[in-house]
Amino acid sequence: MPVEVEFAQRAAAERLRPHVRGYTGYRQDGVPEGLHRGLPSRSITLIISLADPVRMIGGPGTEHGPLALSAAVGGLHLRPALIAQDRTQYGIHVELDPLGVRALLGVSATELASGVFDLAELPVPWRRDLVDRLVEAPDWSRRFAILDESFAAGLRPVTLVSEVRWAWQRMAAETGGARVHELAGELGWSRRHFGARFSAEVGVTPKQAARLTRFERSKALLRAGGHGSLAEVAIECGYYDQAHLAAEWREFAGCPPSTWIAEELPFLQATGD
Repeated sequence: MPVEVEFAQRAAAERLRPHVRGYTGYRQDGVPEGLHRGLPSRSITLIISLADPVRMIGGPGTEHGPLALSAAVGGLHLRPALIAQDRTQYGIHVELDPLGVRALLGVSATELASGVFDLAELPVPWRRDLVDRLVEAPDWSRRFAILDESFAAGLRPVTLVSEVRWAWQRMAAETGGARVHELAGELGWSRRHFGARFSAEVGVTPKQAARLTRFERSKALLRAGGHGSLAEVAIECGYYDQAHLAAEWREFAGCPPSTWIAEELPFLQATGD
């Protein structure tokens, strides 16, 4: 049976863009049952299921057993989240900037790091009826508008460390190529002080953030196709060589990139994800 796909993407409202990287809506029927790897990235993720709860069976947040959540918030993590893949998947994936989650969700990126949390437990007033409102909405445009309205209504004023925001943005601009000691030097901080301040705001160390940025870039290139060899991807993303790329993938994805391509890339290309 062919997979039936409905797929939509949109940027957040302009006011929210410093905090929200984007929305992805999906509805897929006939998906082969199995295991999906939720790969690490530079985003804190909010996954809202509009059907059955998302079943997380391994990885961050499952140290005390599997989780089944209708709305799950995942902090920055350095290993894959293992998700049971049902035949029908229907929901919204929201990418949040780690430096924006305190304003949006009332908790810091550090509090969320390496964990998965039920949205219902977080201190935001719109959490109570959000899923019901999204289920009842007639289309993706209205669902994304509901997210905009909810986030904007609960937005808190937060003062961030400007130097950390600058360093985070610089890492993104250079796709992980900026060296930690150079960033610290440009700020006039010691490497130790820079690491402590950065980790307190972002939830991972500067070195880990740079690794996540490179990994996310490599995943995007592999997903887009037409990238040439893995060795070329490795060089373009700032890895020493293909072996370095493969080692990072084994840590972050639990498999080498060739395995991920074989397992998931045909399906991702079919769905546009």
